[in-house]
Amino acid sequence: MSLPHWLREHVQLTDEAQLESEFSANVLNFPRGRGDQRTDHSGQSALDLVYQAAELVSGMQDEARRRETRAQTLCRSAVEKLRLAERRVEAAETALSFAESRVSSAETRLAAAELRAKNAEAKARELDKALSRIEEAIRTKLLGERQNFYDQESGAAAV
Repeated sequence: MSLPHWLREHVQLTDEAQLESEFSANVLNFPRGRGDQRTDHSGQSALDLVYQAAELVSGMQDEARRRETRAQTLCRSAVEKLRLAERRVEAAETALSFAESRVSSAETRLAAAELRAKNAEAKARELDKALSRIEEAIRTKLLGERQNFYDQESGAAAV
């Protein structure tokens, strides 16, 4: 146990007190005055000891107040950090919700574009088939008329 220097002059720890200090660290043994050493200053010495003990208690109270203030400051700081983190989480959740909404909208537009593309492809196939039929009809008509024309010319020449 460490004692302040001014208190060591007036306090003696016995071997028994040192053993007991393991069990109760805040108990001090004050020396008892010897009958032959009593003087008129014994009252003043006792009063000095009381003042010194009061200073020690006051110092411990000051330290306790400093520690309590520090603990309160740390708590306030932790609470403020927690509030800031909560605001950041809320902002992130809002941003995530907005992004999910945009993704959903984009997916809807993509599905509509895919449907339009399929419809356009189907219509293009239909138009391609129609064009092929028209080309075939034109060939058949032209070839058929040419064939008739050649047949007529060769028949007129033979006559």
